[in-house]
Amino acid sequence: MAFFIGIDVGTGSARAGVFDSEGNLKSTAAQAIETYRPQENFAQQSSSEIWQAVCTATKTAIADANISSSEVVGMGFDATCSLVVTDANGGPVSVDPAGLTHQNVMLWMDHRAIEDANEINAIGGSVLKHVGGRISPEMELPKLRWMKRELPQSWQNAAQFWDLPDWLVHRATNSFTRSLCSTVCKWTYLGHKGLAGEGWDDDFLSSIGLKDLVADEHASIGSTLSVPGERCGVLTEQSAAELGLAAGIAVSASLIDAYAGALGTLGLDIGESPIDSRLAVIAGTSTCHIAFNTKPIFVPGVWGPYFGVTLPDMWALEGGQSAAGVLMDAVVARHSASVPLAIEAKKQGKRISDLIEDRLTSMAEETAFLTSTRHVQPDFHGNRSPLAEPWRKGAVVGLGMSAGLDDLALDYLATIQALAYGTRHIIEEMRAQGAVINTLVMSGGLARNTLYVREHADATGCKVLVPDQQEPVLLGCAMLGAVAAGEFTDLRQAMKVMSGQGRMVEPRQGSINNYHNNKYKVFRKMQDDYSKYNAMMMTKEK
Repeated sequence: MAFFIGIDVGTGSARAGVFDSEGNLKSTAAQAIETYRPQENFAQQSSSEIWQAVCTATKTAIADANISSSEVVGMGFDATCSLVVTDANGGPVSVDPAGLTHQNVMLWMDHRAIEDANEINAIGGSVLKHVGGRISPEMELPKLRWMKRELPQSWQNAAQFWDLPDWLVHRATNSFTRSLCSTVCKWTYLGHKGLAGEGWDDDFLSSIGLKDLVADEHASIGSTLSVPGERCGVLTEQSAAELGLAAGIAVSASLIDAYAGALGTLGLDIGESPIDSRLAVIAGTSTCHIAFNTKPIFVPGVWGPYFGVTLPDMWALEGGQSAAGVLMDAVVARHSASVPLAIEAKKQGKRISDLIEDRLTSMAEETAFLTSTRHVQPDFHGNRSPLAEPWRKGAVVGLGMSAGLDDLALDYLATIQALAYGTRHIIEEMRAQGAVINTLVMSGGLARNTLYVREHADATGCKVLVPDQQEPVLLGCAMLGAVAAGEFTDLRQAMKVMSGQGRMVEPRQGSINNYHNNKYKVFRKMQDDYSKYNAMMMTKEK
């Protein structure tokens, strides 16, 4: 029996999963990763600490699977779209304002480059059509522009600028080949133009002040690219020893974490909906909404269309919310009832969310109606899409004098509903440009939250599919490894065999549907009003 390892590096941890060729999960393990926040809007990590976490998680997963390392024949990586900077020897180059060398990673959620993103958008360029018309500070070029200006010594010392998924493949194999997924989605590379560097727009890079990246046929950012699933190299002796695996294992070109989730779920064997009518909703710390189509569809405020970033013959659209699970945590944490609730949860051995949802059930037979006067505008960390305005902040409307558990429960429910309305807004904008979406396929930590799933079905009017597979993101990475190792001819075949089954949640009609339609109108009005408030405060006195 051959086995495959999927490795997922998220915002807070590295996780490894061992799968067989039928997609059965044998074991999984995780290791925490520290995030450093030297200033507001800064979020940094260490690539060496990330690799150590990957090694620990992988060794633990292999041991727990009770298999020999020689039985593992392929592996795939995914990670957040974070920037990694290294020197000519592969060592770390600091992105820290104080110069701490080991902190050489700018996390995806780092918003230090908001003004650089605004300036790039003002300069413009044809490549911006493929990011919904506006580049995001979560992407790499604004971050590099900031680094060149604010950290000139680090800029001078840097030899390679990596997206984290590509750096992981490099660390494992010593290959300098980049994945089409990262370079297209986060670096403005035009994948439909080829895999040998033809997709870089040199005039655009020069116009935004990053002409340095053009040198040596784009060697610092990627002169050779591969499609996900293609074998990028094999595990080196050094990396194999560190991971507890055998050298020579096939390693695939990588995926961004959300796309690994899409790969691991969109082939779910349930319902009759074709892949281009399904929207993958990868919901964890943040949320990504990924749809595939056979033709390019341009949607203002939605990233893409991206060619070949997961499946070689399809274009991808990517919407998202910068804060999802972390927003729910923040809303709970800021409430005065959260401290005694945390104590009670620990006492009962339950999660805080479990106690909140139990309370909601006791408050009404139909909990959805409880929030008729409580509304949340969820853009606490900006709006990724479809408004594409990272400066936005959140709001809670309908507060009273109560400060107890019932009041916290209303905040919690209204926040989940607001996230569902954000998904609905993204779907509406995609449909307006020709996408046909009628089914959501959930993955990520929030896919296990029954309330989150139900509210998404009711608020969007879409069927929601939830995989039986508990680790669909890791499964997507294992599919990469299986194709790279030759177990399957391509990713479509791997999806068909390994995706498995799941359950379906149907949207409810009648009064529930009418209720969500009304609350959605409130949601949109709150977004419009916030924009007006911001404009008022930005008006300068003459």
